[in-house]
Amino acid sequence: MSPDAPDVEVTVEIAAPRDRVWELIGDPARMAEWSPECDRVTWIGSASTPSLGARFRGHNSKGWRRWTTTGTVITFEEGRAVAWHVDFLGSAVADWGYRLEDTPDGGTRVTGSFTDRRTGLIAALGRPARGVSDTPSHNRAGITATLERVRAAAEASGTPGTR
Repeated sequence: MSPDAPDVEVTVEIAAPRDRVWELIGDPARMAEWSPECDRVTWIGSASTPSLGARFRGHNSKGWRRWTTTGTVITFEEGRAVAWHVDFLGSAVADWGYRLEDTPDGGTRVTGSFTDRRTGLIAALGRPARGVSDTPSHNRAGITATLERVRAAAEASGTPGTR
């Protein structure tokens, strides 16, 4: 595996058009609606929507544990892909992302990914801070839960752009 290959990838097919799925998952600020750990996202500075270089704070929790990270949008292809780099106190933590592709039947194939970027002290602090000993398995379950929630919302709407 190359150093830039994701540590975790999960792909699901959603019976909804790509534009509808993008409305739900293309903005990191909406992750609190879908993710089992993200409680809220607040944009930093003048940013209020995703664009390359836009920064945000991710406010997260797992049980009694709480932490805040800083995200920077590193990929933004409207309707197709979004990814962000996460750091904690200026040290790299991870890259998260979502890729969307049309399926032949008019649905959307979505791939969520996680790449671990922790080294040194941040890697050592990760386990007690989050209470997670197997990060890849934990994040695979989190991405799967996120995508299942997005699938339920997208497929329930029936019409793109409605909620």
